[in-house]
Amino acid sequence: MRPKPSPSLLHAAVRAGLNRAYRQVQVDPQKYLEHLRRAHRLPVQSYEDMFFLGPEALNPHAYTIIRASSRAGAFEGIGFGLGGMLTVVPDLGVLATITIRLLQKLSLLYGFNYQTEDEEVELWLAAATAAGLDLGREFVEKQAVEKLVPRIVDRIAVKVGAEIAEEWVGRFVPLVSAGLAGTLNYYFVRSWGRRAQRHFEERHRTVRNQKLLLAPSQHSEPA
Repeated sequence: MRPKPSPSLLHAAVRAGLNRAYRQVQVDPQKYLEHLRRAHRLPVQSYEDMFFLGPEALNPHAYTIIRASSRAGAFEGIGFGLGGMLTVVPDLGVLATITIRLLQKLSLLYGFNYQTEDEEVELWLAAATAAGLDLGREFVEKQAVEKLVPRIVDRIAVKVGAEIAEEWVGRFVPLVSAGLAGTLNYYFVRSWGRRAQRHFEERHRTVRNQKLLLAPSQHSEPA
């Protein structure tokens, strides 16, 4: 029997995959805005306009994005799964790319453009939420921005690496592992997408409510 990859090896693979995915395969915000207008028929001219649309208008599109990404993860898993445990590390790299692109698309859909440092941190906080981590306000407030993102990535990688070490045992058998890997990847991406979607929906509601509260006072100011 082949030795099972250690959690530390998987942790390193997940961390490298997340960092590489974020830096090298970012969704282009301007092109994606055009996609949202054309494919999803959203009546917006900028990401700021997303806050004029309520969550009830955006959520169905979020579910569509999550389904598409989950299917992509499943197909990728089936292909890599034929190699059993030998292909776990490269599989994680591709899976990280699919997942990060999903989070970026959800971020943009809900109006968060991740172009500033604060927005970048917000994206990684959504990733932590999607991974099932509760970092807490104290953890965030104590970190400098340039150190916060690497520490969030590391926390995510530790958790995901440990989960994969426990759950992907079936990939010891290459022929069996193809279907198993596809299934695991599908539910992995879907669960991340759903938790991230709830995170962005909540943030969207907060910002939208703030904007709606400010709007009347702005219109009532004397000329």
